[in-house]
Amino acid sequence: MAVSIDTVYQKVLAIANKEQRGYVTPQEFNLLANQAQLEIFEQYFYDLSQFMRRPGNDTIYADQVDTLKEKIDVFEKFRQDLAGLTAAGIGTFPTHYKMGEIHYHNATLAASSNHSGLVEIEKIDQNKAHHILNSPLTQPTLERPIYIQLTPTTFQIYPTSITNINLVACNYIAKPTKVQWAYTIVNSEALYNSTNAVDFELHASEETKLVIKILELAGITMKDTGLIQVADKEETETIQQEKS
Repeated sequence: MAVSIDTVYQKVLAIANKEQRGYVTPQEFNLLANQAQLEIFEQYFYDLSQFMRRPGNDTIYADQVDTLKEKIDVFEKFRQDLAGLTAAGIGTFPTHYKMGEIHYHNATLAASSNHSGLVEIEKIDQNKAHHILNSPLTQPTLERPIYIQLTPTTFQIYPTSITNINLVACNYIAKPTKVQWAYTIVNSEALYNSTNAVDFELHASEETKLVIKILELAGITMKDTGLIQVADKEETETIQQEKS
């Protein structure tokens, strides 16, 4: 399902050379390739929001919502461990793009009923948490736990008696792995090294978009309006085809 980093680089070079726009070095390509991958990845979520407002269709292969969800699915991580909790219930998020549900395994619930024992730890903003924690009627319990985000990487769970990290897990969407067109210098030329290369994690159908986006970014870097126009034209046609 991945997109070959070498295939994309060779196409970028072929088009840039055809347009006589210059040579994109491996170092430049790697920087632009990672930027392009991230931009395409982030666009999934804007497009998904847009398409979910429209009526779908019964053909799964032509439904844009299903298509986007398929592209996002490979980045979803399910029931992942969290870093150690402190005695105050403070923990650390795994590296992620979007955080999903954090849940706690309540052994008492699991033992006393047909309940799985998994209880969602509800995220509460700090202002609302202040009122919840100061009211006897809304105090968090092991059956109704909450958490607040302290920093971009840390969170605090209430009640603070939840300190066993083995009982807490989360679902999240990971960022794509950084790509790399690896190479070895032979006779002053960069030759592709497949052993150390890292391919794009995006869906195979994104190969054309990656080429176009990298060309566009290369044109901006080179201050070459001609190359930007070539890439923009291809990108516009691709978007129109997808959304028509």
